[in-house]
Formats: sequence, structure tokens, C-alpha cells
Amino acid sequence: MVAEHGGVSAAIQALPEIAAEAGMTDYEPCPEGVAAAELAAGRRVGARLIRCDSPDYPDSLRQIDGAPPILWVRGDPAWLSRNPLAVIGARNASSLGLRMARGMAAGLGEAGQTVVAGLARGIDTAAHNAALPTGTVAVMAGGVDVIYPAENTVLAAQIAEKGALVSEQPPGTEPAARHFPTRNRIISGLSQAVVVIEAAHRSGSLITAKNALDQGREVMAVPGHPMDARAAGCNMLIRDGAVLVRNSADVLAGLQMTADGAETPAQPETPPPLPDRKPPRTAPDDIESRILSHLSPSPTEENDLIRQLGLSAQHASAAILSLELQGRLTRMAGGRLSLN
Repeated sequence: MVAEHGGVSAAIQALPEIAAEAGMTDYEPCPEGVAAAELAAGRRVGARLIRCDSPDYPDSLRQIDGAPPILWVRGDPAWLSRNPLAVIGARNASSLGLRMARGMAAGLGEAGQTVVAGLARGIDTAAHNAALPTGTVAVMAGGVDVIYPAENTVLAAQIAEKGALVSEQPPGTEPAARHFPTRNRIISGLSQAVVVIEAAHRSGSLITAKNALDQGREVMAVPGHPMDARAAGCNMLIRDGAVLVRNSADVLAGLQMTADGAETPAQPETPPPLPDRKPPRTAPDDIESRILSHLSPSPTEENDLIRQLGLSAQHASAAILSLELQGRLTRMAGGRLSLN
């Protein structure tokens, strides 16, 4: 419009006529005083305005439909482009879900990923806290100076120092219900992939996952017990084609698979069968029995177990998940298994 009308002022003056042609008869451009007040409010809270044509605006976000024309950022905007990956989930998370979020975020951060979440209670908070040493981005529904929930005020200040707080809303904006779904498209739009840890059947996390699919991002989910309502959304995502992940290593393998365009995930930790023999076809019940026979109440490394049994990672993971759902084994932090 600037090029067509010969300048910024002329382009702004043309907006009401363009809007009227589109059926918006009561359209008025933002008054200059309102814009100036917003810029001043941003300066007061130490926030920076980044336009969509700025080199600091992340390319991944610029490519989505409905990309925000501006972002307010507190912190270093460079974090928005440092291998961002979303880790999100239930506000009312279980203790196991919170432990999973902390382990997942810490592992991804150590691998060079920037953990992105929405500063919500539960999974988001756990992920942000675990990723503080390596860098994390919080995408906010309100202004970057309006912390919601209030108990995350200290966490938000730490993120501003060691990562970035981001919002498309003007500083001082109180978060409203309508802001959260639009906030979610930014979480997924920034990220290479979205990892969901605990999500109810109807939840904001599933909105983010849908946005991710629409934006061409990979969706990954941690499975849960079928009778736990907090796992219903994740299990549904997996049923519908999301990548099942158990830890940060699975997520990184899934990212590599996507980058390589492979149809099956790489499994570097499991050696291929010897060329002069084929691995035996084993019934699921036989696989489960073999797994149980190698376990004890003392923890065993899952990768070591799969290697000892000579199973494919795909078949072993399915059997381990089945045994876990039956309550016959426990999956512990760090990829370890123990007999119940």
C-alpha cells in the first residue's frame, strides 16, 4: 500500500475507502495519539516492538496464515529463531505429567532447542522452569507486562532475562478468553513441532495442535492411561496420527525424521539384525513375556533391554506401553523400566 499510494500517510488515508469497498462502512484507522501511547507504554515496561518486516521477526511465524503484523517482546528476540519447539499441556496436570514436562524440556534445552509454551499453570510452567538454563519463550495472551497467572510473576521476570516474553497485544492488555486461541497460533507458528503432555478431550492444547497441523508443523504427544481424562486428548492425537513420544530423545528423533523426509523414525540406539539371519516373528504376548522375564523391581535401561532382546524399537515400544497400561511395569524418568 505504501508503494501504491506513494507514502505512509497516503496509505493510511486510503484505508477507510478500501474498507468501505469491502463492506466496512464504520472503519477508522488507529489515531496517531493511540499509537504513540502504545509505543510509550512499551518503552516504560522495557518491551520492544518488532514489525513483520524486521530481521528480528522469526521467519517461521511470518510464513503462517494470519501472522501477527507486530510482536511485543521483553527479552532477547533472537530466542524466537533458535530452534523453537513447543512443550504444552494441561493446567491441571498430574505429578507424573509435571515430571515428564520437566524432563522433556530439560532434555530438549540441552540438545539446543528453545522451549516455547504459554506461561499457563501446570505443564507450561514446569516446562518453562526446566528450560530456564537453556532459554525459553513464553507467548502471552495479554500484554507482556500483564502476567497471568499472577503466581508466575517471578518466572516471567526470569524468562525476560534468560529468554523472551512475547505477545501481539499492546502492553497493559488484560488477557481475555478470546485472546487465548489466537495466542495459541503463535505458539505453534513459532515452533518446529508441538509436543503435548496431558490434555483433556476439549482443551486449549488441542487447539494449538490443530493450528500446528494447519501450519504444517509436526505434532507429537505423550500417551497416558485410557482412564485418565487428562490423557484423553493426547491419546486421541496419537490415534489420529500424531507421533508417540516418551522422552526428549524421541522428539529429537522425530524432528530428524521430518528433516530427512523419512517414512520411519531413525533408531540409532538399536543395531540392525545381522545380515545372515532374519529376526524371528514374535507374537505380542510372547514379546510381553520376554520383556517381563528380563525385568525386576530394580530399574533397567529401556534401550539396553530392547538391545538384549533383539527386538525392533517399534514392537518393543508397543509391548512396553501395553504392559504399562496393564500395571505390570513402571516407566521411570530417564528411560528406565521396573517390574511391578
